Amino acid sequence: MAHLYRRLLLMLALLFLGSASINAVEMARKTPDGKWAFVPLADGFDYPVGKPDGAGYYKSRGLRLASPRHMGEDWNGNGGGNSDLGDPVYTIGTGLVTYAADAKGRWGNVVIVRHAFREPKTGKVLCCQTLYGHLDRIDVALGQIVQRGDQIGTIGTNRGMFPAHLHSELHYNVLVNCGQQGIPKNARNYGSLSDFINHYRRLTPEPGKLIKLPIGGFLPYKDTEGL
Repeated sequence: MAHLYRRLLLMLALLFLGSASINAVEMARKTPDGKWAFVPLADGFDYPVGKPDGAGYYKSRGLRLASPRHMGEDWNGNGGGNSDLGDPVYTIGTGLVTYAADAKGRWGNVVIVRHAFREPKTGKVLCCQTLYGHLDRIDVALGQIVQRGDQIGTIGTNRGMFPAHLHSELHYNVLVNCGQQGIPKNARNYGSLSDFINHYRRLTPEPGKLIKLPIGGFLPYKDTEGL
């Protein structure tokens, strides 16, 4: 009996430790002046829905910099309508959560992730960010390190304003936020998310390598703040 009791306690302990590791959240370490955060380099990028290849989804709208503008890509489930409501949304690559809040208006719940990656041709470390909008739920916290393919939220409708879909954006200019305060809507600041993913699908892993990523330039937007 004592042997069975000890075995039961061991099983419960293992279950507890397992769930604790699953729910562990890694927060970024910052420099004392708060201007930089240490972030792992991305080892490539996957699609934000139906990971890794977007299976079960289609791009209903893409980036359009000319009027009528659309500053990113809309991803819908193949079933149409609200068939994808509540489906998981994933970060396309390793990075730092620089915004995670209800931006209200036509945005709804928004997550922004900032990425550092090494350009294979030049060897230079570059920085960009991805935005995930109209989320039904946010599953990450401001300042959290996320790994490629981590779930950051679920597909929503912005409180019924739209049929369920993911609005996603690629920003080459990491000062862009939901307010887009005075930042030109051009190819220097915005890019095609799908083209970017396909171009940098697989990058050379650099385990343990941390890069100082700039933070602190995110302007407040409707009483919400980012890094």
